[in-house]
Amino acid sequence: MNNIALTVIVSVKNEALNLPSCLEKLKRFNQIIVVDSGSTDATVSVAASMGAEVLQFNWDGKFPKKRNWTLQNANIRNEWVLFLDADEFVTEAFVDEVAIKIQDTNYNAYTIQFENYFMGKKLRYGYGFQKTALFKKSKGVYEKIEEDFWSHLDMEVHEHPIIEGKIGRIRAKVLHKDFKTLEHYIDKHNAYSSWEAQRYLQLKKINNNNLSLNQKMKYGLLNTGLLPMVYFIGAYFLKFGFLDGKEGFYLARFKAHYFFQIQTKVTLLKTK
Repeated sequence: MNNIALTVIVSVKNEALNLPSCLEKLKRFNQIIVVDSGSTDATVSVAASMGAEVLQFNWDGKFPKKRNWTLQNANIRNEWVLFLDADEFVTEAFVDEVAIKIQDTNYNAYTIQFENYFMGKKLRYGYGFQKTALFKKSKGVYEKIEEDFWSHLDMEVHEHPIIEGKIGRIRAKVLHKDFKTLEHYIDKHNAYSSWEAQRYLQLKKINNNNLSLNQKMKYGLLNTGLLPMVYFIGAYFLKFGFLDGKEGFYLARFKAHYFFQIQTKVTLLKTK
């Protein structure tokens, strides 16, 4: 099926390296919108040359952030929207399945699963990654987190969409393969850990009960100080990450260190 009635929204900043591989696989969809945050590389020219609509988002430090702003302000032609990052690449099998699944009136959203690459290698083990990134624009919105002026991230990263109605699952996976350097990966997760530390302290103040089971487990373990160790044991041993060789070991260590960063930053913030 060509010209599938779906709008793909790709959120970017300085993604000239990843964006061509992302966009070239989206040609069967009816509308492609690239939402940029003031890139200083060739991101905008790459997006325009490949036929995508380009919007500029300038965040004022308050709600809404990038994805909710796009839902509210972009000229989205289709009811179904798919949110992707520039390092997420769809496959023909994924597109074929989506074309069929969005015809099913029983569902208003779908969870998509990812096939992860790290340091250039396809990983077969460790913890899987999934998110609800495909939904009807009239039935979904990303959660609002009270973070005016303390957050330094202009896009919803850990925020989950709130969906009205039934959520299904796409079986075919999307490739998660960042062509940027390991240094970029480390810098990105350093920024994410600062956000997570602030978010954790905020949740403790408001006693939020609307968390998913995974969130409750993560923040519960974070409170005990055991999260880095538990994650590493789970990813590397219980989920057989060791079978992915050195790349599986490095990813498990980096992710465990990410949670250690959060714990350290929480401790620091509490002293201020």
